[in-house]
Amino acid sequence: MATPDPRDEHRHTPDDTELWNESYYFDWFAEDLSVGGYVRIGFYPNLDRVWYWACLVGPDRPLVTVIEHDIPMPSSATSLEVRHEGLWADHAVEDPLEHMSINLESFGLQLDDPAEVYGDARGERVPFGFELDFFTDRTAYLWPPVTPRYEIPCRVHGQLLVGDEQIEFDGWGQRDHSWGAPCDWWSMSWNWTAGRLEDGTRWHSAGGFFPGEPWGVAYDLQAGSSDLVEHDKVWVEVEEGRERLPERSRTAFGLLDLAYEPLAFSPVLLVHPDGRQARFPRAMARVEAADGRTGGAWIEWNQPPASP
Repeated sequence: MATPDPRDEHRHTPDDTELWNESYYFDWFAEDLSVGGYVRIGFYPNLDRVWYWACLVGPDRPLVTVIEHDIPMPSSATSLEVRHEGLWADHAVEDPLEHMSINLESFGLQLDDPAEVYGDARGERVPFGFELDFFTDRTAYLWPPVTPRYEIPCRVHGQLLVGDEQIEFDGWGQRDHSWGAPCDWWSMSWNWTAGRLEDGTRWHSAGGFFPGEPWGVAYDLQAGSSDLVEHDKVWVEVEEGRERLPERSRTAFGLLDLAYEPLAFSPVLLVHPDGRQARFPRAMARVEAADGRTGGAWIEWNQPPASP
């Protein structure tokens, strides 16, 4: 199994494809699943735009979300810092493949119903920010050569700020980095997950690309081990509720059979330049393995528009 190149932690040179994309994701959740969040920063140099998403979620708190799709590209081709009205964010590679930090100062939209992001979202504008450090938990995983991408399970520490609340955070998470291939949200569905069971077992999976077909990419990292076990078949089941927000989901690969109970959603509406709309619900979830072990995860489902 190949390993990621430390040089690939940094930004890459684009080709001339309209939707050429380079993205970094950072997910985090407390061990008791009382609070979590995620960041996605997506560079679209041929659209001259950066997409930036950040959120804070919890089962007993309203969603706080930042969704900006009109941020100018940084002036430097190597920078991971973005600035926009009411928003400053930076992302630093402190030690390649071992440690990244992320920072945000912004105003977020506070919503009682996460599904409001699919329409005319109206909520309270609140100060929102964080300083978080992501430290690699044992090893990093390089995807097979279908697309340039790697995934890294992490321990996450830092501070979260929302309104007048300050939260000292110590939990778990995942970060990933992909580049090159166009990210076409409007033509293909998928399911992505990454999480941790109570005994320290880690996993990542991506599947649900083709109806009725289990082709996917996954790894499991057993407790106390630094040896990744890779899988190329991922079975995905999902039961949707109102506004297509999943109520239950399941993934199975290798020896892991995992049931997900979404606890707190942070969705995004994605509008193509030609007007097509895709829905992208993401959730912090409680997980139960078939053998009774429990844990936490972030899980997402891309929902492209129905075919005409």
